Amino acid sequence: MLKRTPFYDFHVSAGAKLVDFAGWEMPLLYRGIVDEHEQTRKSGSMFDVSHMGRVYFSGKDAFAFLNRIVTRKLEDQKIGQSRYSLVCNEAGGTMDDVIVSKNEKNWLMVCNASNREKLIAYFNDYRNRNNLDVEISDQTESTAMVAIQGPKVLDRLAEVLPVDVKGLKRYHFENGSMMLMKFTVFRSGYTGEDGVEVILPAKVAGMAMKMLSGSLGKEDALIKPAGLGARDTLRLEAGMPLYGHELGENIDPISAGLGWAVDLTKDFVGAEPLRAIAKNPKRKLVGLELEGRRIARQGTAIQNTDGQVIGEATSGTFGPTVQKSIAMALIDVAYALEGTALQADLKGTLNPVKVVKLPFYKRS
Repeated sequence: MLKRTPFYDFHVSAGAKLVDFAGWEMPLLYRGIVDEHEQTRKSGSMFDVSHMGRVYFSGKDAFAFLNRIVTRKLEDQKIGQSRYSLVCNEAGGTMDDVIVSKNEKNWLMVCNASNREKLIAYFNDYRNRNNLDVEISDQTESTAMVAIQGPKVLDRLAEVLPVDVKGLKRYHFENGSMMLMKFTVFRSGYTGEDGVEVILPAKVAGMAMKMLSGSLGKEDALIKPAGLGARDTLRLEAGMPLYGHELGENIDPISAGLGWAVDLTKDFVGAEPLRAIAKNPKRKLVGLELEGRRIARQGTAIQNTDGQVIGEATSGTFGPTVQKSIAMALIDVAYALEGTALQADLKGTLNPVKVVKLPFYKRS
């Protein structure tokens, strides 16, 4: 049976098309993917991201544990700060991309829904094998999480939340309380727009939805609900990786263009193979722009102009904001130079493409 988030009743009442996503019954769309995409770019949208894992770490060895597990440097991370990082396997492949946040008494890791159970099993095994004093608390199903994204979002939330959301720096967070409801608000997101992500107790999710969003159902609402479909087109335009596409156990973060989130001066699981890859990378994640409107879906073969397969697309769509057919692809590093002419094999038709700089879209 599929899991349901605390906002399930809202999704039904708002007419969402619900789908199975990593074992959760989630809204794919409400009004339409393009409509919801444009609403996010122009004003604001609210996304239910309660399916994402929320795992807390405490105990005297919590820092030492995390410092060995994730690729990012944590020593200088301050209370109230979040950092994007990765969890790698022994070969340097990506087990997940995560966000690690430092509280006064514990650490929080937000991970992908599809990887939560795998990661928790791995964390428990690593802790036990190394005899570390770490308490691992999975609070995913006892909490809710929403992402509120768009250029008009912060003005709206400043009227509602008793924290200075406009004063929050990017990748920082603040804990707050409102009418006995505790919450944490993070200045982060996955759309290429400004905004926040909020974690709160599951039992108050319904009330919070009304407070945070205002009149979601109105035609001229500043913030409207949006589903997974628009979340995907938005993140793709913004050049953000998606696990299972640009990242995976067989794709290392260096090749995926995430070297900035890998500190090769420290020791962590997978560090040695990644040092070798960094010295002599074979593959590189690039942006592609296709001629015409056809889409290079995941797995589409990318060829050089001589017809030799030199990689494959990891994600593709027609970008509603950029009005171009775009894709990300993992290709041989020799062909990764911006402007390089290539071709995509679209079911037997060779479609011209060129390598372009990521991201495809950046807010002004």
